[in-house]
Amino acid sequence: MLRYIATRRNTIVKNKPHPRASYPSVLLCSRLSLFSRRSTHSTTSLSTAKFNMLSLPSTPPPKSKILVLGAGNFGSCLADHLGNSDHEVFMWSREARFVEYFNKHQRNPDYLKDHEFSTNIRVVGPEIPSKEMMKQMDVLLFAIPTQGVRETLIKLQHSFDRANLPLMIFVNKGIETDTQALTLEIIADTCGSEIARAATFISGPSFAKEIVRRQPTSVSVASLTESQATKASEIFHQPWFRCYTGSDPIGLELAGALKNVYAIATGLADGLGFENNTRAGLITRGLAEMTRIGTAYGASPLTFLGLAGVGDLFLTCSSPASRNYTVGYRLGKGEPLEDIIKTLGSVAEGVTTVKGLKKIIDEMQVSAPLANGIYALLYEGKDLHEGIQELMCRPPSRELNLPEKAGEPAKRLMLKLGLDV
Repeated sequence: MLRYIATRRNTIVKNKPHPRASYPSVLLCSRLSLFSRRSTHSTTSLSTAKFNMLSLPSTPPPKSKILVLGAGNFGSCLADHLGNSDHEVFMWSREARFVEYFNKHQRNPDYLKDHEFSTNIRVVGPEIPSKEMMKQMDVLLFAIPTQGVRETLIKLQHSFDRANLPLMIFVNKGIETDTQALTLEIIADTCGSEIARAATFISGPSFAKEIVRRQPTSVSVASLTESQATKASEIFHQPWFRCYTGSDPIGLELAGALKNVYAIATGLADGLGFENNTRAGLITRGLAEMTRIGTAYGASPLTFLGLAGVGDLFLTCSSPASRNYTVGYRLGKGEPLEDIIKTLGSVAEGVTTVKGLKKIIDEMQVSAPLANGIYALLYEGKDLHEGIQELMCRPPSRELNLPEKAGEPAKRLMLKLGLDV
């Protein structure tokens, strides 16, 4: 019986060293010092903590040229983090007014408006980056919504120098609605299996506004080619931004996508006036459900116990700063979904992810009452209170169980990538 596939990648994929550079070990600190903590009465609502490195290696990691595709909330915060790490960062935006404003003021006119961004960032666009520019990049960081990844890769893939590919990192979280494809499969469809096998994914509990304030953050970094995950972690890793590597990008992707659906559920509960018991129950049952779905798909159940799983789930389900939580909260207060989406100001991936997730659940015939309930509420006109009644009146069941048959979707994906399973 196939429990999961990803943990076998170590023996399947062995990649040669990166052609551009061999990154040494990440920066080590003998100790960390917290200083310059601002009062909560200052212009920022959150206190600011900055870390001071007191011990530096004699040979720091070589700096990279990085192109960030996507200038939204998360893309711009990661660009700032990389710029503050002394990398040379280019950030692409499809809007001419954004390009002009950012380069003039070193500020994002739409997100994190009060933050002054690193001077190591220059915004390019609105035209798609040229082939000549792409050849100069060491890293391509994709920070665009999942529903736009396929279109963007189709436009860019002709500009890739396949003999000297940059490190490709993806930070989007979601499932493609029309095809039910994970980003890993979208990459294989548009760019080929070789690029997909080397693609790297980053996920975990990481609100953008806290990253730009250098508040301690930890994330998961995964790739089918572990050497690529290691390189990505070395580029991102700082005393205030810790990276932990793994070889299960399927599980990491599923965890990052599914937690948004359960955040809508917890937001709903809070909007209806339910309190701590309800929220804790939803988060815990959401974790059990997403682990069951992921294992049925072919991911490692252990991935869902890590930062990309329970870590991101807890953060997204317990904070009003979460867009998906906010959607649920406002639904619980009686607002129509259409009005919420129009006024949210940014993308809530859970709203679209649940469409693709519903088809995956039905295909695998896995028990997922919470995800099915959110889908019925958003797209089948299910009455909210009736849905809650049905959910709570189900008969008692076993608390923890994994599917007996698992792995068919991941098997198909691995074969598409040219890997034996």
